[in-house]
Amino acid sequence: MKKILFVCLGNICRSPIAHGIAQYLSTQNNLSLYIDSAGTSGFHKGESPHHKSIWVSNKYGIDITKQKSRPLNEDDKEFDYVIAMDDANIKDLSHMGFEHIIKLGDYGLNGADIIDPYYLPGDEGFEKVFSDVNIALEEFFKKEFDLT
Repeated sequence: MKKILFVCLGNICRSPIAHGIAQYLSTQNNLSLYIDSAGTSGFHKGESPHHKSIWVSNKYGIDITKQKSRPLNEDDKEFDYVIAMDDANIKDLSHMGFEHIIKLGDYGLNGADIIDPYYLPGDEGFEKVFSDVNIALEEFFKKEFDLT
């Protein structure tokens, strides 16, 4: 079974959304995958996803309410895919000794960062994150798992 880990800074905004969308795509395509998410920091350890991440995911039929934030650990180096949301995450992962890191924006977004909506006013940032992550993950699943 392939293992996918999504990584952002606090594991309450972007990576939980990616985690939820990936689980949805895995189920829809009858794939047997282990999917998880983590943060490069432990700022929000044990917390639920940000309420706006939950809101935007629910809006599109994806439930992320059971997820809990956790920081990266050594065992995470065993994942087949370690997928970062932005260049800062990639830098942090590299400093932690992770290799073969993928930037999610390299799939369908021309290498763009998935913006951190935590500091943005309103709901627009979370809508953009959901949209960008969905586009990138559809492309990722097509390429990595030979979906049409």
